[in-house]
Amino acid sequence: MALTLLIAPPLCACTPQETAQPDPAIGLDCALPFDAQATKITVQAGLVPAPHDPLEPYKFYSTPHGRVSYLITEPGAPGHPAIAMEVASQGKVDISGCPYGDPKGYAKIMAYLESLKTVTHR
Repeated sequence: MALTLLIAPPLCACTPQETAQPDPAIGLDCALPFDAQATKITVQAGLVPAPHDPLEPYKFYSTPHGRVSYLITEPGAPGHPAIAMEVASQGKVDISGCPYGDPKGYAKIMAYLESLKTVTHR
């Protein structure tokens, strides 16, 4: 019995340590129609919706660790319909998106997201 106790602790020390789980984020597929893409994004497990401001024609969603965020436009938004994705990694934020609507309006959305990036990630 004493031998078992001496052997067990080293075996326990070898168990794998728990590591942080990656965000469950999916990438954008601009070949999908807007509604299908928006649905695919919003049904992701663990995705957290931001409180919705009724004065803003956008909905924001983030993964649990906040490394990936999505912006989905609503009617009345510049460039609607459009979807954008922000990915924070290694101290920088990359922004990509799918412009389904007016290109000039989409450019405004991207400029808005770029302005947020410089304010929040200095």
